[in-house]
Amino acid sequence: MSTVDLSDRFVFDDPKYLQLAAENAERYANGNPFPHIHLDNFLPPDVAEAVLAEFPKPADIDWHNYNRQTEIKLVCADETQFGPVTRQLFYQFHSIPFLQFLEKLTGIDNLIPDPLLRGGGLHQIRRGGLLKLHADFNKHDSTFLDRRINVLLYLNKDWKEEYGGYLELWDKDTKFCGDKILPVFNRLAIFTTTSDSFHGHPDPLNCPEDMTRKSLALYYYTNGRPKGEADGIHTTIFKSRPEESFSGVMWRLGQDFAPPVLWRTARRVRERYFRRTIQKRG
Repeated sequence: MSTVDLSDRFVFDDPKYLQLAAENAERYANGNPFPHIHLDNFLPPDVAEAVLAEFPKPADIDWHNYNRQTEIKLVCADETQFGPVTRQLFYQFHSIPFLQFLEKLTGIDNLIPDPLLRGGGLHQIRRGGLLKLHADFNKHDSTFLDRRINVLLYLNKDWKEEYGGYLELWDKDTKFCGDKILPVFNRLAIFTTTSDSFHGHPDPLNCPEDMTRKSLALYYYTNGRPKGEADGIHTTIFKSRPEESFSGVMWRLGQDFAPPVLWRTARRVRERYFRRTIQKRG
């Protein structure tokens, strides 16, 4: 049982967060290939530790299991299945002080949180899981507000670079990777979402079997968006990287019909090639 109690402790009331936002607003605006930032040691250490201690294992709760070519991941948006510290922390991520932090950092006024956690909540990815490059849905399916900001809190201790799982940020034509963010413990990633903000972790995770890539995901909205960003209403748009242009049909046929040993060898070679290509571009 966690000894941390957030019932009368308001994390984002600390003035350091507004100061952090003011100091990093320019860095955020100049993010490449679109406005973004990552901030390390974001939460008080005891709070981050308590949320990690509560984070449910794949078999602990009723996860929504995505298992398709474009995404292999577990998601839970049912707050009644969160631990008490985690649940209180989500409430504080929806609070006025955190919204003020986000607005000062991003320059986007009148942000609105999403307590329904559409697409958000707890995310967990096991070895071999992935999330191909995509631009997110741009309208909330219930409130019809415009999606503007993604916030991701990573909770992965002792995470090594060779495990992969980088959050990759690509240009609108998916020709170059502007930044890669390793999902290490207590790192907060924030980025502006438009129809051109392609991101994901498109290579299968290579972590040990007993580890997973854990994160909290929250999305923020406004009532309307700048005209230059308007691009109709769409669901998630997936795109391939240049080196994946031939992978589609032939790769699926190989997976279905090649002998298992040959398939595993081909997959390892392909993953090494992708990692080398990303490292050269990054």
